[in-house]
Amino acid sequence: MRTADCDILVIPGFGNSGPDHWQSRWEERLSTARRVAMPDWEHPEPGPWRDAVIAAVQAAERPVILVAHSLGVVSAVQAAPYLPPGATRGAFLVALPDIERPDTPALLHAFAPIPRDPLPFPSVLVASRADPWTNYGRSEDFAAAWGAEIVDAGESGHLNSESGHGPWPEGLMRFAGFLKPL
Repeated sequence: MRTADCDILVIPGFGNSGPDHWQSRWEERLSTARRVAMPDWEHPEPGPWRDAVIAAVQAAERPVILVAHSLGVVSAVQAAPYLPPGATRGAFLVALPDIERPDTPALLHAFAPIPRDPLPFPSVLVASRADPWTNYGRSEDFAAAWGAEIVDAGESGHLNSESGHGPWPEGLMRFAGFLKPL
């Protein structure tokens, strides 16, 4: 699949992705990409965030590819069982936060538990071994439960602009490789 053949739905995490974040840069670069607008970026609630993903997929005019980061990954996975069958062709998931950890900010605990059911579409989970919001073993565990391919991003922090992943060309190449067989 080529990017021109699909609607790429960008799903940022808590606080939204700023202008230097790789999601914002990809959204500018990829003509069929658009951001899923969450009701409140600073005070997230699981139901409205899940419903925003569902509504965005329902409104799509072409096959959908989800590109989610951080809390956006959780929202995408929570929305998966409610998406129209066959509408979503794949999900590129990056930096799943372990919202079930006790040291996670309280407002994110409402999103727990993280679903463990297999995803109904091909997916990849890109995870860092130095992510302050989760450990790599937890990411591997969730990827296995979802039937997702795990991609080891090495010592890459939370894979956001703060960890030096503004343009993130390696991620874009991985994304292109993910799309190719879809």
